[in-house]
Amino acid sequence: MSRSENAEKQLDLIFDYQNNVKMYPLFQQYLREYQPPVLAAWGKNDVSFIPEGANAFKKDVPNAEIHLLDTGHFALETHANEIGELMWAFLKKNGIL
Repeated sequence: MSRSENAEKQLDLIFDYQNNVKMYPLFQQYLREYQPPVLAAWGKNDVSFIPEGANAFKKDVPNAEIHLLDTGHFALETHANEIGELMWAFLKKNGIL
């Protein structure tokens, strides 16, 4: 975030998020229809994407693997090793590796 152009890029992303929300029904339909493996490693203290958002995946993909980590929005900055281990285990369990 210390680079001068990053602040504007972040604002653009935040503004554009409204387009993601409009597409939620399409995302949910895809998940319900195809039942892909889903891993959500989520910050349980994230005020932007609250834990209920992670748990909502289970409505469409009952076998979704949800991990609520003791962190906030930038989970990879504080829990990179733990998330990496979750990813490896998930990929192996689902025959992707």
